[in-house]
Amino acid sequence: MSHVGRKGRSFKSVGVGDLRRLAALAMADRREFFKRHPDWARLYRARVLCTALCQGAALHFVRGDIGINDFDVYTFYASHPDRHWYAKRRRVVDFGNAKFGQSIDKPRFVGRRVDLLGRGIPAGLREEPARAIVRYLKSARTETARLLGKKAVVLIGPPKYLGQIIWAEGVART
Repeated sequence: MSHVGRKGRSFKSVGVGDLRRLAALAMADRREFFKRHPDWARLYRARVLCTALCQGAALHFVRGDIGINDFDVYTFYASHPDRHWYAKRRRVVDFGNAKFGQSIDKPRFVGRRVDLLGRGIPAGLREEPARAIVRYLKSARTETARLLGKKAVVLIGPPKYLGQIIWAEGVART
């Protein structure tokens, strides 16, 4: 958990429209990244499994009492056999709506900070995203898998999965 405390968090409910906004931010980031990096696009553009809200904001979506410091949005890719996803890539963007207030560390943002991240995980290209992510979390082979497994994962893309809670506080929900 972050060290922000209750005063630095928003306790407003996260709705379906907010999830759509987060999915759109992630999609725009992927488009921009792949445009600038055609080598990564060639390998990973067609390997997107899903996009998910993770960590504390996802747990807040599930329970409603955690509060939101920021939004952690992960795009999960089916790992390419020739090149692992660049795990350290992180882009920070503005939620762009003041509904949840501002992040303490980003006073120039209109809304909360959104951390856009990606992970390549062992998965088939046509595998159900929930199944692949739950397997990844249960394996806990990486620090990221261990950390994500402590809170929650809520799918936000593709649209047919919007709002599907697949993991909450260490328990698969599929």
